[in-house]
Amino acid sequence: MRKFFQEIKADLKFKSAGPGQKLAEPPRERVHQEKSKVETKPRHGPTSEAQMAAAAAVARLEQKPKPRLSSSQDVIKSQVRKELMAEAAAYERGPSPDHKDPEAAEEEECAGLSVSGVYFICPLTGATVKKDKREAHIREAILSHSSKDPVAASIMEIHTFNRDREKVKLGVETIAKYLDNIHLHPEEVKYQKIKLQNKVFQERINHLEGVHNFFQAIGFKKKALPVPGQETTEEYYVLKEEALTKLENLKDYKDQLLNSEPVRVQLDRQLCIFKPSPQAAQFELPNDFYNLTAEELKREQRLRTEAVEKASMLRTKAMREKEEQREMRKYNYTLLRVRFPDGYILQGTFYAREQVSTLYKFVREALQDDWLPFELLAPGGLKLTDENMAFNECGLVPSALLTLSWDAAVMADIKAAEKEEEAKSPLKPELLSAVQTLS
Repeated sequence: MRKFFQEIKADLKFKSAGPGQKLAEPPRERVHQEKSKVETKPRHGPTSEAQMAAAAAVARLEQKPKPRLSSSQDVIKSQVRKELMAEAAAYERGPSPDHKDPEAAEEEECAGLSVSGVYFICPLTGATVKKDKREAHIREAILSHSSKDPVAASIMEIHTFNRDREKVKLGVETIAKYLDNIHLHPEEVKYQKIKLQNKVFQERINHLEGVHNFFQAIGFKKKALPVPGQETTEEYYVLKEEALTKLENLKDYKDQLLNSEPVRVQLDRQLCIFKPSPQAAQFELPNDFYNLTAEELKREQRLRTEAVEKASMLRTKAMREKEEQREMRKYNYTLLRVRFPDGYILQGTFYAREQVSTLYKFVREALQDDWLPFELLAPGGLKLTDENMAFNECGLVPSALLTLSWDAAVMADIKAAEKEEEAKSPLKPELLSAVQTLS
C-alpha cells in the first residue's frame, strides 16, 4: 500500500511541474522499462531436429504439382476437344430420327405441289436446271466451251453476260471498226495496235465482260510501248505476226461478233398427262411462280400505294379492268391444264406473257392427229379466239384449267368412218404410257 501511495504522489508532482521545469519521467513507465530490461532474454535458433523437420516439409511441398492458370487457348482447345468427341459419338450413333437429308427434305416439300418448280433447258449442254441455278449453269457452260473454241466462247460472254443491250451494241460496233481497219488497211501499222487508255476504248469497250478474252482469242496480245518523247510506257493490244497472215479470219470474227445473240435458256414445259380427276382445278404452286425481282417488288409497292389513294374514288369498269390487268402482270409464269372430252388432262408451264397461240401449239404437238380442229375454253366457258393475246391479259395466271372442245362436224365424220371400232384417245401413245394420277 505504501508503495502504491508513493507512486500516486510522484505522479502529482509530475503534473504540477511548471512550463520551464524539466519533466521528470513518470515512475510507472520507468518501472515497466526496467522490468522489460530484466525480463528480456536472448533468443536461440531452432534445434537441429526442428531444422530437419522443416526441410522435409519444404521438400514435400515442392513435389506437389503446382496449379496452372488456364489461358484462353487452353479453353478453346478444351472446347474443340469436347465438340470433336461429341461429333464422333454422334457419328457412331448414326443419324437421328429428326435429321433429314437436304435432297429428301426438298422432295418432301415438293410432294404436295402441282409442279416442283420452274425449270429451264440449257441450249449448250441440254441439261435441265432449276430457275435459281440457270445463270450459274450458263456461265459455267460458256466458260468451259472456251477450251474448245475460245473465239466463240468470248463472243457468247460479251452478248450473254452484259445485260445492257445498247451498251453491248455500241461496244461491238466499235470493235468491228477496229477489225475493219486492220482488214482493209493491212499495210498500216497504226491500225494493228489499240491503245487501252484511249477514251473511246475505255468508254465503249473496256467495261464489257468478255472483250479482253475476245481480243486475245483472235490474235492480240497486251504489250507496253514507249510514249514518244517521254520516258514512260502505255499499254496496247498489239496484233501478233501470225494473225497478220490470216486477215480473212478477222473478217469472219467480226461477222460472228455482230450477228451473235445472247445464250438463252429455254423454259421447260414439264409436260404431264393425268388421268381424269375431280381435283383438276386445284393448284398448289411453288414459290417460283410468285417470286418477284427487286424491280418488280418496287413496282408492286408503287401500285399498292396508288391503290390506297384510289380506294376512296369511284372507279369505272374500265378503271377496274385496268387495275386487274396490272395485278395479273406481276406473275412471270403460269401453270395451265387442258381437260380433254374423255377426261384426260394435259399440263404444261408457260411464261405469263406468252401468247395463247403457244398453248394451241402445245396441245397440237400432244395429239396423234395434229390437224384435228379444236377450241379452248377458259374458266367460265369463254372461248380463246384471239391467239395473239397474252395469258396474263386473259386472266390465265398464275394457273388455270381450260377445256378442249372438238369441232362437232369433223368429229361426227370421224365417228361415222370408224363405225363400230373402239374409240381411241387423241393423245400420243408415248404420252399415255407415262400417265399420272393427280394427288
